Amino acid sequence: MTKAWLAAHPRFVVQHTPAHASWLNQVECLFSILTRKLLRRGEFSSREDLVEKMLALVEHHSEGAKPFKWVYDAKVAA
Repeated sequence: MTKAWLAAHPRFVVQHTPAHASWLNQVECLFSILTRKLLRRGEFSSREDLVEKMLALVEHHSEGAKPFKWVYDAKVAA
């Protein structure tokens, strides 16, 4: 079924994502930034205040965002 859908929609191309560079790792990096820069230091008067500050941090981070540099050399530690 998936192959048929992809054949009918040629503008979509499936890309293999190696396990060592998955999108989940990128999300973990973003959560790490959020934790270090806001959550550990922050004081929030309400849930809405927390949400507002989190969105502000993400917006500020996005203004100067650069792609994460991902390095993987496939060497196995002895």
